[in-house]
Amino acid sequence: MSQGYAALLEPEPEGGFTVTFPDIGYGATYGDTLEEAPRQAEDMLEEAILGMIAHNEDVPAPSPAHGCPVVRLPALTAAKLELYRAMRQAGLDEAQLAERLGWPAKKIAHIFDGYHVVRLEQLEAALSALGRRLLVTSEPV
Repeated sequence: MSQGYAALLEPEPEGGFTVTFPDIGYGATYGDTLEEAPRQAEDMLEEAILGMIAHNEDVPAPSPAHGCPVVRLPALTAAKLELYRAMRQAGLDEAQLAERLGWPAKKIAHIFDGYHVVRLEQLEAALSALGRRLLVTSEPV
């Protein structure tokens, strides 16, 4: 699943651009230039997604961009989101996933937290416990 969300960049009368994500439904950020606005938008998108995960909310799938610029999640956050979706699809919560892995529940909470270091091996192990695997790809910028 793509982890790129369509962004609306609206020019402001005094200059700069306000950025919102229709799929997310809340939050906005601002950039002084057309180059800065998407960088600010990536930070806001990441915080919004991690916030939804922290509150155990459904994270909406990205809609088609229809010509809007697409802002992608950082790779590690995209991998966390994939694990979160797989966990919810399996009908598990963090404690149940931790039990399945034989890990302390706090370790799963740290995986989804944006402030703790997470190794790819941890994400791969957790996905494997859910019958999934992490794939990595690249694309031209």
